[in-house]
Amino acid sequence: MTVRIDLGIDGGGNPAAIDLEELLATRLLVQGNSGSGKSHLLRRLLEESAGLVQHVVVDPEGDFVSLGDSFGHVAIEAAHYSLAEISGIARRVREHRTSVVLNLEELEIEGQMRCAGAFLSALFDAPREHWYPALVVVDEAQLFAPAAAGDVSDEARRISLTAMTNLMCRGRKRGLAGVIATQRLAKLAKNVAAEASNFLMGRTFLDIDMARAADLLGMDRRQAETIRDLARGEFLALGPAITRRPTSIRIGGVRTQARSASPRLVPLPDAPAEKVQELLFTPVEEELPAPPPPRPIPSEEMIRAISSRMAAPPPVPDAPTLAPEQQAAVLESVLREIAAEDVTQPQPALYQDFQLRCRMRGAAPSWDLATFGRRLALALAGIEDEAEWEPALSLAASLPDEMLAPFLLLARAAREGTPCPADAELAAVYRTASAARARRMLDFIEEKGLIVCRTDLSGRRAVSLPHLGWTTAPAEPDPARPSRMARIMAREQRG
Repeated sequence: MTVRIDLGIDGGGNPAAIDLEELLATRLLVQGNSGSGKSHLLRRLLEESAGLVQHVVVDPEGDFVSLGDSFGHVAIEAAHYSLAEISGIARRVREHRTSVVLNLEELEIEGQMRCAGAFLSALFDAPREHWYPALVVVDEAQLFAPAAAGDVSDEARRISLTAMTNLMCRGRKRGLAGVIATQRLAKLAKNVAAEASNFLMGRTFLDIDMARAADLLGMDRRQAETIRDLARGEFLALGPAITRRPTSIRIGGVRTQARSASPRLVPLPDAPAEKVQELLFTPVEEELPAPPPPRPIPSEEMIRAISSRMAAPPPVPDAPTLAPEQQAAVLESVLREIAAEDVTQPQPALYQDFQLRCRMRGAAPSWDLATFGRRLALALAGIEDEAEWEPALSLAASLPDEMLAPFLLLARAAREGTPCPADAELAAVYRTASAARARRMLDFIEEKGLIVCRTDLSGRRAVSLPHLGWTTAPAEPDPARPSRMARIMAREQRG
């Protein structure tokens, strides 16, 4: 059965109607400058189709909220909800087939775009069993599908434009029929406007907008000039749901009124000049605004508050503490464990591991990072009594922290007269796997004047600490490293 909606009268005085079922399949684009009667046209369409199909109105100015007084449309005040709540409301709108008006009046433009995008996307993503037919009317569509980037963020524009594109390009199969109205076609994204098959073009004056309107109506440039001459509330119509040839339609009256209306002239107040001056310039005592009434507490929140006071959770018991000597023993034990493991990690990472292990054993680590580094270096060098090695520690004060352990290892070997540590042993306590890096470290310490290295012709190395008078025994050369004589001969052969 064909359902036709009365829009008004055409140029010949005959009734002009729009086929509702065809409109649901082919969508509608309304264009006209401010004051041309776009909102009046949309209101006429909504009033005449109320009760026949579900309405979803995206209203950036709050003009269509008054539909609820006569036709039962539910107003959704978008500023009072989060985006997640808006999406949930949209899903329920599709499920229960309720006609609603999404009022975006209290939001800034970026908030309007994000909210409209979330609402339209939730309508589009509804499950298949809720794909009922609905007219989705978007007033001031150029705000939500702009042709170019503006003052809003790219993310907000992308969200809104994607939702509008889905509505106009893919909404038909989901039962969503887009009806969009714009002040200027030039400001509306082309891929959104191009999906409409029905057009109602109102008065406009800019050449670029007239050219696009005429192109959509199939008119030449000479005929396009007539768009300037349209009266308020008069539109040129074309489309399968309205007429096959461009026809002028004057929109009929409406039963509801927008909250905002065009300004009308009213008489100026008639008052003597003295009275007006008194009204303007008499000092007025500033009164503090009355404080806002307290927010009512929901019953559920009140019940939770009362319950929490009546049944307070028991306090968490303090963790058991160890005696000072027990804590010191735990710290030393953990330090020896870390020294016996792979210590190639950076010192801050080892320090965090040290703190964690101490807390797991009930001890509070009292060492700071510097103290931990010094104690770890002593442990890596195999030194237990720190006081006996104070001269060596004072001598190493000018070295970087990571070189303290290798220096103490050399100092211990020199003091005890044992063979000089091999490159691999020095590299291990230097937190590296590179023997070459360990040798460069020795060169650095020698340049500082803290040690003297001597390697004989057979490759045996001995290290002296001249400040302390200690010297290591010569160490057998590393079999993996060529002897000094072999290196000299190799250089001579290359030369």
